[in-house]
Parts: sequence; C-alpha cells; structure tokens
Amino acid sequence: MASSTCNNSFSSNYMLLKPEEAGFVELTKILFSSDIAKRKFVDCPEGIEEPFGRRWVIFVSVLAQKLLQAVAQPLAAFGSGVEHWLNLLSANGGFFRLLLNSLKGKVIQPDITSANFLSFIGNIDKRVELDSKIGNKDRRYYSALAVMAAKASYENHTYIETIVKDHWKMDYLGSYDFWNDYQEKATTQAFIMEDKRDDIIIVAFRGTEPFDADAWSSDVDISWYELPGAGRIHGGFMKALGLQKSQGWPTEQADNKPEAAYYAIRKLLKERLQKNDKAKFILTGHSLGGALAVLFPAVLALHEESWLLGRLQGIYTYGQPRVGDEKFGECMKRTIEKHGIDYYRFVYSYDMVPRLPYDDSTLMFKHFGTCIYYNSSYEGKVVDEEPDKNYFNVIWIIPKIANACWELIRSFTISYTKGPEYKEGGLLRMFRVIGLLTAGVPAHCPQDYVNATRLGSSDVFLSILGSNDREKLLLKKE
Repeated sequence: MASSTCNNSFSSNYMLLKPEEAGFVELTKILFSSDIAKRKFVDCPEGIEEPFGRRWVIFVSVLAQKLLQAVAQPLAAFGSGVEHWLNLLSANGGFFRLLLNSLKGKVIQPDITSANFLSFIGNIDKRVELDSKIGNKDRRYYSALAVMAAKASYENHTYIETIVKDHWKMDYLGSYDFWNDYQEKATTQAFIMEDKRDDIIIVAFRGTEPFDADAWSSDVDISWYELPGAGRIHGGFMKALGLQKSQGWPTEQADNKPEAAYYAIRKLLKERLQKNDKAKFILTGHSLGGALAVLFPAVLALHEESWLLGRLQGIYTYGQPRVGDEKFGECMKRTIEKHGIDYYRFVYSYDMVPRLPYDDSTLMFKHFGTCIYYNSSYEGKVVDEEPDKNYFNVIWIIPKIANACWELIRSFTISYTKGPEYKEGGLLRMFRVIGLLTAGVPAHCPQDYVNATRLGSSDVFLSILGSNDREKLLLKKE
C-alpha cells in the first residue's frame, strides 16, 4: 500500500515493512497475491509485484519481527537473569565459593553499572588487554585493536571507559545509546576513543546482543531502500544507523528529535578531526555493528562529505552480514577507491552471519570489499567469497561437523599450545557443543575473531596491497 511514510525525494523505489500493522490473516494473504502493495503492512510504490519466493521471505521477516516484539520483555528479563548469575559466580570466585559466601552471609552482589560487570558476550571472552606483541608498526595492529574495540562495545559505559583509559591508555570520548526513529527508542550503541600516540580515532558499533529483541528485529527486517545511483540497502540496518522516519537521510537531523547514531557520530568526528590535521579515524564492529560500520561511509558519500571520507583510515568488520545488493557494492567500491579507504571484512570459519542475508535470486544481497577468511587453525587468506557463501549447502554438512569436533577439542588444548590468555571457559565450551549441531553459532563469537587477529600471520595483508604500498608497509614495519 503506497503511502507518504517514505519520502520519495529520498527514495522512489523502496519496500518498507510495518509488522505492527500486520494481523495474522492479513499477513498470510501476501502468500497468495503477487501485488504486495495491496498489503497494509507493506509500504511500497503501487504496482510492484513479487514472485512467491520473495513474498515468502517477507512473510517470514514480518512474522519474526512480531514474535520478537511479543517476547521482548521476557527475553530481556531472562537475559538479565543469565548475566546476573554469570557475574554473581565471577564476583564470588566460582560456584563453590559462592556457596561458602552464602553460608557466611557475605555474598558479593554484582552491580550492573560497574566496570566489573560483563555482558553475556563479555563472559564468553573476558580478555581486556591488547596483545603486547602487536605494536603499532605491525601490519596486524589496526585489526587487532579494532576487534577488541568491537568486543568491548557490548559492555556498559563504565566498563568501556575503564578499559579505554586504564588498560589501553587512550582517550575515552564517550559511549552512547542512539535513537532509532522507527523503533522509537534508543536501541543503537557505539563508543568512541582516540589514540593520540597514533593520531587515530576509533568508532566501534555494538553488534546484536543475544537477548535484545530490538537488535534482532533490525537484523531480520528485510525492508530495503534504493538510493539514487547507489543500489538497494538493507532497511533494518539503515534504521539502526539513523534513517529518519518520513524524511530518509536529510543533510541535518531535525532539532526536535533525539540524536541518531549517524548524525551524532558525524558531528563528533568533525569536531575532533578539525583539532588535529594529522588525525584519521577507523570504523569497526562485530555482527550488526559491522553492518553499521560499513554503512556509515555510504551515508557520508550520499551527503558528499568528502572531507570526512578523506580522513577515514579504514573499516574493519568481524562477522558482518551483507548490507546491500550488487549495485550498492559497486558504488561502495568506487567510494573506497576514490578516498583511499582500507576496508577489511574478516570472516572466521563457518560463521553463519556473514553468509546472511542470502546472495541468491530471491534476496540478491552481495558482499564487497576485501574478505580475509580464517580457518579454524587461524590461517588467513584473502578470498573473493567465503566458502559455502549461503551456509545451508548440504555438501558442507560433514566438513562443518568435523570442524566443530575439532574446535571442541581445541578448546581444551589451546591454552597449552598458544598460551594461558587463550584459555576458554565453560560458557564458550557450551557453545562449542552447540556447534556440533549448528556450526555457525559458536563460530560467530568474538573469541575466535580476537584469536585470528592475534595468531594469524600478518603476511595476509601483503597480498592485498599494490607493490608501492607493500614497500611502504614493509619500511614502516622495519
């Protein structure tokens, strides 16, 4: 049903899903009629007809969003309970010490706002220190720093500030909860820090938390918008970054609205970079955070922010899903090349998320940029596309099970072969067991991405560079 919800000056070709307006009967009708504009929960131009395959995906997307919103509160409450229990165990030194403290009446209760409180993701990998063996002249430095920032973005504001200041010895510029105009609440998180020793500012977007229904809704929302000359882009990710309802991407955000991620971060970057002509910035994120990191420069290009794009050193994403179609990818390639931006998309083993949404005739999502793929031995190589690009190909079932078995065994030996800092706890081992059934779940955890950037050879970056850049990088290392 066409409406004024989408500003046609922003995008004349779009499909916006509105699950709040979809009753079950109305939702099922989309499976029996190719004219999707007749459905009141679909906002698109009149006359658009879609084949059954795409209508089925729309049906699943809307149903998933409705279910997520229905369970949002109990899911959040369950997640809070799990995190409280994990932190209760940690604060009291483990289960048996907790029992002892209970008998003594001296149980230490965790404080959710403290620097010691870890999220569910943080409990999977508790490492806070940067690898002392990777200095700023090492070719792995930015990737190793970026993945730790991406991992830290899942934590509370106090934790992030403490890590940045006390452990990494960098300037903390702020940790924020940004407004999502479509969800009508602050559901997008990011933090910003600056390393003045290297004249670099790092912007880290938070990924999808396991018990956050709003973030999951952004992931499964397959609404799309076609930017003029730039192709189709995943609508859920655009909304999380700061798309304005009924306005699209105006050059400036309206003053009467809470700050959205794109506008607030753009403003802060301009202020900081204007104070230091040598400084540049990096964008990073894991999972959903990676999608936001790569879409940020796309909107900068839309707004012709050439000065800021010229100061963008690189984009480092980990387990990033696909964000647009082939035309969008080609447009971003031109933007990246024009401004000399490094874009590295890291994929570990059988991580499911980089293989979604599908690259097929139904969804037509495409990756772009440099893909650095690591196998389960943390051997990296540059590839055009990760193996089993849509994940569910049956010929990969046996290799996935074998790999999951190896990862489970490795979890008990890695601290002896690689060092105590690589020790894996019970929570991650539980995920390794899940991997025997669904290999893509444990492979998405930040733990393996941190390991890959530390244990993988730095030579993988040399294969990406041209001869002149290779010589410069080798001279820098020396």
